[in-house]
Amino acid sequence: MKSNEKLTNNDLEVLYQPVSIGNLTLANRIVMAPMTRGFSPNGIPGADVAGYYRRRAENEVGLIITEGTLINHPAAAEGLGRPNFHGEAALNGWSRVVESVHKAGGKIIPQLWHVGMARQINGENPNPAILPIGPSGIDVATGEKVTEAMTLAEIDQIIKAFGQAASDAKRLGFDGIELHGAHGYLIDQFFWEKTNQRQDKYGGDLIARTRFASEIIKACRQVVGPDFPIVFRYSQWKMGNYTTKLAKTPDQLSAFLKPLVAAGVDIFHCSTRRYWEPEFEGALLNLAGWTKKLTGKPTITVGSVGLDNNFIDFFTEGKGAKTASLIPLIERLQNKEFDLVAVGRALLADPAWATKIHQNRADELIPFELGAEKTLS
Repeated sequence: MKSNEKLTNNDLEVLYQPVSIGNLTLANRIVMAPMTRGFSPNGIPGADVAGYYRRRAENEVGLIITEGTLINHPAAAEGLGRPNFHGEAALNGWSRVVESVHKAGGKIIPQLWHVGMARQINGENPNPAILPIGPSGIDVATGEKVTEAMTLAEIDQIIKAFGQAASDAKRLGFDGIELHGAHGYLIDQFFWEKTNQRQDKYGGDLIARTRFASEIIKACRQVVGPDFPIVFRYSQWKMGNYTTKLAKTPDQLSAFLKPLVAAGVDIFHCSTRRYWEPEFEGALLNLAGWTKKLTGKPTITVGSVGLDNNFIDFFTEGKGAKTASLIPLIERLQNKEFDLVAVGRALLADPAWATKIHQNRADELIPFELGAEKTLS
């Protein structure tokens, strides 16, 4: 198998060709994956945040998905310094981010986020006296019930808050939105049987458990109109339970995805730890490949792109993450298994990653090292 240094311009053509998905036209298929940071004091993104995203746009990233941004709810955050997506000061900050990225020729969408029961009681959080909320009040990590289940009024409040954030994103000039429905955060907690034991219309079997997400998608679609892109990020795995699967077969996955498609999703962002791993036995397709096959919707693949070690092992085991060949990725893209490729840690470590790959300068790539997630670059 060839190394990155031996990639030819012809090999790279599929990765760097322009692509249009609905009304979203991108210079290439490279996406900056959303990566949580803590550099927005009091929830307000400043000039450093604008510069952080601008540098990726200047270096051939076709679409930037921001770090998770918090909808307007007092228990939305887990940790300090996470950026708000509400309030005049924070929205003004995001307006400057959009302007900066657009001036560099890039496209950008915010990831809208509520952490739900991932918020730790007595943790270092904004509004520290506010308890976390979730479908059944069950802690994601321990499986223990620690708060009361969300009321119908609270569910309605959250749905409206997502809709308001989507409306604000369009008003500020963003190129779409992403809803964070992955990794054991609030929307995903409704999907997962372990954390959603409700007996009302928001609980039940896997299909019924998509109702909360579907109503959020519909609320967003209603305020942004039919042509504003809505990306939905989901995962099979959860923090602390990396082998779990919402859907154990393609048929189950199809049934799970249908309500989300009907609600108005334009693009699915399919989060895996290693993009090259098959999602189900008997076929080589990864999660993005299966999602595209089953729904007909465009998909984004993600998971250790450009690196030889996955995100979780890197942090839990302290293993290094060296650059890895992109040939398997290129081959899958050429086979139209998915449409866009999200790059996370490799692009975090090196703002010029996309440019260096395009110019066959892989030997100049900056490796991802422990602590790089806190970079201001």
